[in-house]
Amino acid sequence: MRLVVGISGASGVIYGIRALEVARDLGIETHLVISKYGQATISLETDYSVSAVKALAHRVYSPDDLAAAIASGSFPTDGMMVCPCSINTASAIAYGLSDNLLVRAADVTLKEKRKLVVVVRETPLHVGHLRTLTALAEMGAVILPPMPAFYLKPSTVEEIVMHTVARVFAQFGVDVPGAPKWEGP
Repeated sequence: MRLVVGISGASGVIYGIRALEVARDLGIETHLVISKYGQATISLETDYSVSAVKALAHRVYSPDDLAAAIASGSFPTDGMMVCPCSINTASAIAYGLSDNLLVRAADVTLKEKRKLVVVVRETPLHVGHLRTLTALAEMGAVILPPMPAFYLKPSTVEEIVMHTVARVFAQFGVDVPGAPKWEGP
């Protein structure tokens, strides 16, 4: 399996970092692009260096490299996750404003009818945000905001993060071993 992973500047970069770690552990090939603000958010929100996050991927691209393999529909992938996805990035994807590689790769994913999962991090949402997310959903994107599953009675933030990451991988038909799942009451 080959997935493109985009990390935008939204809060919650740990979701993208954990997704890269899970993909590595499962032997999934990853192609990573981190936006300029995504790189800044990694430094603000985590103890990871940007270089350590990049080292988790099989291939890393500059957000300015619009000639990269992932910018073309002829480069086969099984889909893309934008994890986390800022509203700015979601809007650019929805309206085809492909001025950076993260947005272009997502645009290619949609035009090639491949799975695009956007882990949108914003609250509250105004009507413009909702229209953007509706446009993405109408194009075939999966809108997957990180919603805590309190029915699993998580005891750590890590469990909450991993539940969302497992939900993202489930969209690609991948089971994350050890991820908490609802088994019923």
